[in-house]
Amino acid sequence: MKKRVALVLGSGGARGYAHIGVIEEIERRGYDIACIAGCSMGAVVGGIYAADKLKDYRDWIESLDYLDVLRLVDVSFRLGAIRGEKVFGQIRKIVGEINIEDLRIPYTAVATDLTNQQEIWFQEGCLHQAMRASAAIPSLFTPVMQGNRMLVDGGILNPLPIVPVVSSHCDLIIAVNLNSTNQRHYQLPVIQRPAAFKTRFDSLINSLGSKMPFRRKQAEQLLLLEKEALMAEAADINPWIESAAPEGQQPAAAPESNGAPKSATGSFIIDNVGPASLLDLINQSFEVMQTSLAQYKIAGYPPDILINVPKRVCRFFEFYKAPELIALGREIARDTLDRYENERNEDGR
Repeated sequence: MKKRVALVLGSGGARGYAHIGVIEEIERRGYDIACIAGCSMGAVVGGIYAADKLKDYRDWIESLDYLDVLRLVDVSFRLGAIRGEKVFGQIRKIVGEINIEDLRIPYTAVATDLTNQQEIWFQEGCLHQAMRASAAIPSLFTPVMQGNRMLVDGGILNPLPIVPVVSSHCDLIIAVNLNSTNQRHYQLPVIQRPAAFKTRFDSLINSLGSKMPFRRKQAEQLLLLEKEALMAEAADINPWIESAAPEGQQPAAAPESNGAPKSATGSFIIDNVGPASLLDLINQSFEVMQTSLAQYKIAGYPPDILINVPKRVCRFFEFYKAPELIALGREIARDTLDRYENERNEDGR
C-alpha cells in the first residue's frame, strides 16, 4: 500500500522551481501525495500540481530563456516592480478557472494580510487568486487587494507552512525548505540554452517603449540595465554573443567568474560583499527573515522528512533557470529520501 504524504512547499522565489523536481522524485518512488500546503512559489507549484497541470506548467517554464522572462515583465511604478498580470495570466490559462474545493486533493495557500497583520489560509475559493496573493513577493510583485485587505507573500509570516497539514492524518509529512544555509556540496547544474537574442531584445525594447509613453525614460533606463545583465551573462558562457555587439565595436571581455554568482546587473558577487542594488537589498533582507522564520517552524512542528534546498544556488528573481532548478530539486530529494528509506530499513520498519 502506498504511503500517503502531506507535502509542504516553502517560499523562496525562483528556487521554487525545485519543488517540481521534488514532486517528481516523490511520485517516482511510489508515494501518494494526499494533500499540499504551500507559500509563495510553493503555493503556485502546489496549486498547479493539485489541478493536474504540472506537466503543462513545466513544459512552459522550461521553454523560457532570459528574454522570454523579460517579456513577461509588465513594469509597475507603484507598490512593486512587476504587476504580474502577464505571468499569472499564463498560469490562469494553464490551470483554468477552478476553485480550491474542487481540486483532487486538499490544498492550502498561505498569504499575509498587511492591513490586519495576520496570516491568511486559502482553503476554498478561486485557486488562481489564492496563488497570486500568496506569491505577491514584496518589492517584486504588486500586492493583491481583497476588500479592505492588502495581501502579499505568505513568507513574511510563514515561509514553511507545516501547521495546515498536521491534522491531515497522512503517513508522512515532507517539507521542502528553500532557504537552507547548509548543503554546500550541491551545485546548480549547468544547462546552456543559446538563443539569437539580439533581434528579440530589440523587439522587446520597441514593444515596451510604445506601451509606456509617459514613463519612457524610466523604462529605457530599466531596459538598459537588463540588457547589460543579459550581455554580461551571455558573454560569460556563450561565444556566439559576439555577433550581438554593436557594429564596429568589440564586446568587452567577460571577467573571470571562478564559479561566483552574479548580481542582477551581471556583476559577480564575492562572499561578504553587500547587495548590488536596492532590489538586491530588499530581497536579501526578505530572505534573511524567511530563513530565520523557517527554522522556528521546523523546530515547532518537525516534519518526518525535511528536504533542504540551499538558498545560495539561485538569486530570488532568477526565474529563467527552471531546468537547472528542477534538476537540482530532484537530486536533493533523491538523496534525502534515500537516507530516510535506508534508515527505515536498518531499523526493520
